[in-house]
Amino acid sequence: MARNKSPKRAQPASPQARSATPPTLRIIGGKFRGSKLEHHGDMVTRPMKDRTREAVFNLLGPKIKGAFAVDLFAGTGALALEAISRGAEGAVLCERHFPTAKIIDRNIAAIGAEAICEVVRGDTFRFSRLADIENPGPWVVFCSPPYDLFVEQRDGMIHLIDSWIELSPPGSLIVVESDSRFDCDLLPDAAAWDVRRYMPAQIAIVGVDELNDRVES
Repeated sequence: MARNKSPKRAQPASPQARSATPPTLRIIGGKFRGSKLEHHGDMVTRPMKDRTREAVFNLLGPKIKGAFAVDLFAGTGALALEAISRGAEGAVLCERHFPTAKIIDRNIAAIGAEAICEVVRGDTFRFSRLADIENPGPWVVFCSPPYDLFVEQRDGMIHLIDSWIELSPPGSLIVVESDSRFDCDLLPDAAAWDVRRYMPAQIAIVGVDELNDRVES
C-alpha cells in the first residue's frame, strides 16, 4: 500500500521575491487621505517613506494650503499629490523616466487632479533653467532625488537647489531630502535651514523669505 505523502511546507519567499512586490503607497493626509498610489516597486524612484512624508507635512503645516507644489524628482508623484490633498492649489511634476511619468499621470487621474497638475517629462537639471511656471506663488519646492545624486553630482545638486531658491517667489518653501552622505552644511546659507533626521533620510526645509532677510542683513 502506498504511503500518504506529507504535504510540502511552503518555503519562505526569498529576499529577491519579497522585494519584487511593490510597497503599498498611499496619500496619508487631507481630503484624499487613504487613496492608493501606483508604484512599480523599482527602488530607483525610492518614494519617501510614509512616516517621513507625514513628518515633513506636519512641519509645513498650514503653509501648504493655497501654495503651488513643484516636485523636481517626482517619481510616483506622491509628494505633489500629498500637497494637493492638503490644500495646494496646483502642481508641476518633473520626471525624466517616461514609463514612470505615465504612472504619475495615472496617479493624478486617480484623484481627479488632471486640471491642476502638469507633468514635465525631462531632465530636472534642465528644467530648473527653463522653468516657466505662471503661478505667482508661493511655491513649495520638493527636491527628493535618488540619494546617489548627492554623491555623484554633489556640486550640480547644490547649484540646482540654489537655482530654485532664486526662482521661487516670496513666501516659498524649499524642501530637500537626502541621506547622511550629504553634508547639509553645504546648502546655501546652511544656518538658515531646519534639518531633521528620519533615518535613513535627512530633511532640510527653509523659507525663501528667511534666506533673503539674512542676505539683506
